[in-house]
Amino acid sequence: MKTIRPGQLVYWRNEPYIVMEIRGLSEAIVRSLDNAISDVAHVADLTMAPQAEKNMSAPHLLAKGRDWRTATERYELIKPLLEMHNRQASDVDAVACKAKKSLTTIYRWIARFEEQGLVSSMLRSERSDKGDNRISQEVEEIIQLKIEDIYLDTDRPPVTELYEEIEKECRSLGLTAPHKNTVYARVKKIAKEKLLTKRYNAKHAREKTKPVPGTFPGADFPNAVVQIDHTPVDVIVVDRVHRLPIGRPYLTLALEVCTKMVSGFCMTLDHPSASTAGLCISHAVNKKHLWLAKRDIDAEWPIYGKMQKIHMDNAKEFRGNMLKRACAQHDIIIEHRPKGMPNYGPHVERAFRTFMSKMHSLPGTTFSNVKEKLEYDSEGHACMTLQELELWFTLFLVYYYHHKGHKGISDIPPIKLYTQLVHGTTEQPGVGLPAPIEDEAKFQLDFTPYVRRTVQREGIVIDHITYYAPPLNKWIGSIDPKTKKAKKFICVRDPRDISIIYFLDPDTKAYTPIPYADNTRPPISLWELKAILKRLSEDPLNVVNEEMIFTGIEKMRNVELQAVEKTRLAKQQRATEKRKRRMSERREGWKDVHAKQPSVAPVDIADTVVIDEPITPKKSRRFSSIEVVLPDE
Repeated sequence: MKTIRPGQLVYWRNEPYIVMEIRGLSEAIVRSLDNAISDVAHVADLTMAPQAEKNMSAPHLLAKGRDWRTATERYELIKPLLEMHNRQASDVDAVACKAKKSLTTIYRWIARFEEQGLVSSMLRSERSDKGDNRISQEVEEIIQLKIEDIYLDTDRPPVTELYEEIEKECRSLGLTAPHKNTVYARVKKIAKEKLLTKRYNAKHAREKTKPVPGTFPGADFPNAVVQIDHTPVDVIVVDRVHRLPIGRPYLTLALEVCTKMVSGFCMTLDHPSASTAGLCISHAVNKKHLWLAKRDIDAEWPIYGKMQKIHMDNAKEFRGNMLKRACAQHDIIIEHRPKGMPNYGPHVERAFRTFMSKMHSLPGTTFSNVKEKLEYDSEGHACMTLQELELWFTLFLVYYYHHKGHKGISDIPPIKLYTQLVHGTTEQPGVGLPAPIEDEAKFQLDFTPYVRRTVQREGIVIDHITYYAPPLNKWIGSIDPKTKKAKKFICVRDPRDISIIYFLDPDTKAYTPIPYADNTRPPISLWELKAILKRLSEDPLNVVNEEMIFTGIEKMRNVELQAVEKTRLAKQQRATEKRKRRMSERREGWKDVHAKQPSVAPVDIADTVVIDEPITPKKSRRFSSIEVVLPDE
């Protein structure tokens, strides 16, 4: 064991000194080698060897098991020599003979350990020529050329195929082919990023080699950053009237990154679009108390208010002019994640996985894949409407998800963290409650996609449907002074109910509701409108107009009604046939259970015995009142 004693050479501040005296347990009087300086040094600052630049390597962790065992054996061999204060050459020679090593080797091991003071200094040193090529330059060029032309290809051939091509090329040129291990070694030297880029693609290489940020920047307080994304829901829903399967809805979700609370969502049958994104944003910003009251939910959903930044992917629906203009209007920053970098949206993606796993317990679930689904009949078990699924999801959020510990925030429930950040704690002041939106309806319209249409005598026509109200009269036939053409006006409609559009009046700069021109038309959704337009366009003879659209919708609904009735009758018929088969099987099963009655032989009248005496009942109180009347002889 190394110790510090008077007269010993030590290093203080990386300069050589001689220990003159030990004072107490923590100080020593040292003098420089040239006797020019004497000073008091702290023992903790003294070293036994000059300190080189700090080395953060850990060779003991990287060493293979066999190499580490060898190193420890070497250390145990020289350990007695290290502990000797008056070590003699004969002592070293004795150890060398015992280990069957040369005297020089033992001295080298001692010197390496005394220099580093670590057992890892006993590890085998790497060859000085390691990494140098031992094959000819011509063969090396062939190897590199074949690696570039054959191995680094999207077909991803194995190394064995690469070696065969190298061997064939060397043979044709009269060169000695390298060993297969040499080719493997050259392949291992290829940079991982280059290898994955050439054999797969740049996105795959980036996902495998680039670091993933640990935390989302800027999400330090509620509504600082909200992530928005969408996914198909793993549940098939039915229509409200006939309870028939109509498909999987889409869920657009807004997740507050700091607290992990869901600030809003939108569940529709429409494919994700700028409309669903706008509905989700407006739901996130608006207060939820009225929304919960309409659904008779007695729970808190306290997060609301404008977010500082919206983080979303690069989908087309998130890059529209409406969304850009609306966010600029309300001072909301839009930030798109880098292309091909899904790890920049982990919070909302993780939330989707949590929600879908819970939905897999609902009737009509499609599960995540075919392997999980097996023989489960999703459409046959579907029973929830879109509104019922939306209600179930809301209950799940406000009663379960917001009150359950979240791993991303140290197992704190999101609503508890939100409360702490708003009201503050003893260590940190609160940020306060967010300011509510003054006009929530207008905010929603600002985030609803708009179209530009002219005002004609009959009104405004959008997708073959005419809308009219008296406020449009003054704008009929208006001309744009710049283009000298009919002036177009901004019109907004809620995709869930397009029976009313909102006309932006240029004079008042306010929205005016405009209903159907024909108020006998039923309210329909944009989803229904697109469905009937697609069906009508399949027949080139159809002339699409408003009458055909609503006639088609009426026919579609009648078909659904008839389908329900046919389905009911078919189920009834199947139940009747099943009942008949069951009864038949029961009769067949009981057929041999009871023994057959023995056959009765015919009776010969001649063999019968005639009794002349009358038959009278046995006297008893039960039959005492019965009068027996005998026929006349």
